[in-house]
Amino acid sequence: MSKTPRKRRFGAFFVVSALLFGAFVYWGYQRYVGFADAPLSGIESGESLVVEPGDSFAVVLDKLRKAGISSGHELEWQALAKQLGAAGRIQVGEYALEPGATPRDLLVRMRDGKVVSYRFTIVEGWNIRELRGALARATPLKQEGAQLDDAALMKALGHDGQHPEGRFLPETYAYTSVDSDLSVLKRAHAAMDKALQTAWNERDADIPLKSKEEALTLASIVEKETGIASERPQIAGVFARRLKLRMRLQTDPTVIYGMGSSYAGNIRRNDLLADTPYNTYTRDGLPPTPIAMPGVDALRATTHPAPGDALYFVAVGDGSGRHVFTRSLAEHQAAVNDYLKRYRAQRAPQ
Repeated sequence: MSKTPRKRRFGAFFVVSALLFGAFVYWGYQRYVGFADAPLSGIESGESLVVEPGDSFAVVLDKLRKAGISSGHELEWQALAKQLGAAGRIQVGEYALEPGATPRDLLVRMRDGKVVSYRFTIVEGWNIRELRGALARATPLKQEGAQLDDAALMKALGHDGQHPEGRFLPETYAYTSVDSDLSVLKRAHAAMDKALQTAWNERDADIPLKSKEEALTLASIVEKETGIASERPQIAGVFARRLKLRMRLQTDPTVIYGMGSSYAGNIRRNDLLADTPYNTYTRDGLPPTPIAMPGVDALRATTHPAPGDALYFVAVGDGSGRHVFTRSLAEHQAAVNDYLKRYRAQRAPQ
C-alpha cells in the first residue's frame, strides 16, 4: 500500500511535466509564428541589404543585425528559412528592407531573387563618348570598364578589333547593384546585333547597301539628321537615292563627328572643306564607321527608305525640327534661303 502514493505522485509529476512541455511547445510555436509574420523591427525607409557572392546564411543574418534589424533569434531565422525552402538558396543581389515587411516576406524575396532593380537608358543618337560618360555616372553600377580605352573595352566585351560606335542599341536596361558597366554593354551589344540582323533580313531588295554594316552606318546618320520619327524614312530615301546616283551625302553630322572634340557647336565653311575620313562633303560614299547609336526606327527606315524623288533637305527653321525636302539644287537653295531668313529673324534684337 505504501507504493501507491509514490505512483500517484509520479503520475501527477508526469502529467504536470507533459502539460508544462506542451505549454512550452505551444509558447514556442506561437513565438515562432509571431516572429515569422510580425513586421521587422528597426527598419528605416530607404534601407537595403546586399547579399554578395559567397555569403553564408550566417553572414546574411549578421548583415541584417548591422542594418539595425533586431527581430528574432538565429534559430528562428534558420527554422523559417528551412520551412520556406530558402536555406542554401538565398540569391545574390540587393534587397529592399521595406517598413512593414516580415521575416517571411524578406526570406521569400531573397529565395526568389526579387532584388532591387535600377535602370539605365541609352539615348538614340548618343555617340560612344556620351554613352561611356553616362555609364560612368550610373549608380550603383560597378565600374569595370571605365578605365579602358575603346579598343580595350571592345576586347573585354568579346569583340576585339570592332569599332565601338553604333554597336549598342538605344533602349532602357535594368540592372542590379551587383552588375557592372560591362554587363550592361554586353546586353546592349547583343540587342543591337539582333535588331540589325532583323532589319537587314527584312530589307527592301533595291537598297544601295552591300552589307548590314553599311546599313548600321547609314542608320546612324539618319538618326542624327532628324528627331522626328515620321521623317526618318524620307531622310533615308534621300540618302539612298544619292548613293544610287553616286552623289556625295553632304551631311553635317558626319562632319561634326570627324571634328571630334574641336567641334564647339558651330560648323564653318572651312570645316566643310577640311578633309577627314568622316567628311561626306569631301569624300564619296559612307563614312568608315557609324557616327552614333541608331535606334530600331532608324534601322527600319534605312532598310525601308521612303520612295520619292527628293535629293535634298534642309531644316524648316521654325523650331519644330521638321525639314523641307526638294528635288533640285535650285529648289534646295531657295529652301536654304528661307531657313536663313527665319534664323536671322529669330536672332535679331527685339
